[in-house]
Amino acid sequence: MKEVDTVSVYKVIELVGSSEKSWEDAASTAVSTASKHLRDLRIAEVEKMDMHIGDDGKCNFRIRLKVSFKYHTEE
Repeated sequence: MKEVDTVSVYKVIELVGSSEKSWEDAASTAVSTASKHLRDLRIAEVEKMDMHIGDDGKCNFRIRLKVSFKYHTEE
């Protein structure tokens, strides 16, 4: 029977996503993009939500996330 490793280390980074649709879309875009470059994403915590309002009144939603992923050592 294989022994289960119960000790894990996670790295936390900050991401900022943006969208013309919604904060949810901004968060999804940030996480989706990060998942193309990082393995084992675990948790995303919303740190801040804001929006930029253009001269034409159009909003650009922005969201700041703290995202954790499992740290792997080379084996």
